[in-house]
Formats: sequence, structure tokens, C-alpha cells
Amino acid sequence: MGKGMKAGKKPKVNNQQAQMAQLQALQSKMQAAQAEVEASEVEASAGGGAVKVVANGKHEIVSVTIDPEVAQDDVEMLQDLIVAACNEAMRKVEELTESKMGAVTGGMGLGF
Repeated sequence: MGKGMKAGKKPKVNNQQAQMAQLQALQSKMQAAQAEVEASEVEASAGGGAVKVVANGKHEIVSVTIDPEVAQDDVEMLQDLIVAACNEAMRKVEELTESKMGAVTGGMGLGF
């Protein structure tokens, strides 16, 4: 038996190799989940659907749709509705990201 080894214990090298393999598998799953998030789109609306915003998983606004009737009304209200819809879309992207990444990390609390 080698110096410092106890009966029934595996060498640390094998344990480290197993941990590295697990980390590499986790990294691969995280990259796949991130790619899935980035390819996803979410839609949010404000003013009962008067303003609709679509955002992708990269936190980019893809489109904004405004009901023509609202566009003729109060400009300040329209601006507020656009901001509200954009903020809701970003919140949905965050939820999607947390959901997908959380499924991969198993709630390890890695900050996703």
C-alpha cells in the first residue's frame, strides 16, 4: 500500500478525474441551455395588449407592435406602455434564463 493511503480508499487522482469529467459535462449542458435561451423569444404586452414587445434570449428587443388607436392618443401614455412592455419582456427573459440554467445546475446557486 502506498504511503499515505488507507485501506479501502481510492486514490485522489481518480476522484479528481471524475470531478473534472462531471464539470465538463455540466459545462456542456450549460452551453446547450444558454444556446437554447438565446434562440428563444418571449412576448410581453402592456395596456391590455395595446403595446406588444418581443425580446430574445440575448436581451434584445426583436419587435414592437403598437395598436394604431393608441398611437393617436396620448403620446406620454404610449411611451409609458412601451417602457412597461419592454421591462416585462426583459423580466420574462430573466425567468426563462433562470429556469433553463436552473434545470441544468440543479439549483446549485451559480448565479443564473
